Amino acid sequence: MSESQSRYSIVERLTQRKLDIMGAKSDLKEELKHKQQKIEELRKDMENWNKDVEEDVKRERRAKERLIEKASLEYQNQIERITEKELSYDQKIEAIEEALKSIEEISRSSLVNN
Repeated sequence: MSESQSRYSIVERLTQRKLDIMGAKSDLKEELKHKQQKIEELRKDMENWNKDVEEDVKRERRAKERLIEKASLEYQNQIERITEKELSYDQKIEAIEEALKSIEEISRSSLVNN
């Protein structure tokens, strides 16, 4: 009976060893599967990051284009204001010149009359 128990325990240990090895082998495949999933996850993250970067660049480009448009409008408005101010200044200069001419004529006529 002892001999059959010995064989039974040997078979039991070998069977357990076989199960342990099969489990370890299965763990290898599971670990490999997790690594593959990690790669896919990282690829998706990078893809999303690329999309985010593209959107950020588009948003920044639109903001810069709006700044350029705003600066151009301000420039055009400034040109119009300068033109209006120049016209106003020209009119004031002309009025001053007329006033100076009038004073000069008055001075001449008062010299002639004296």
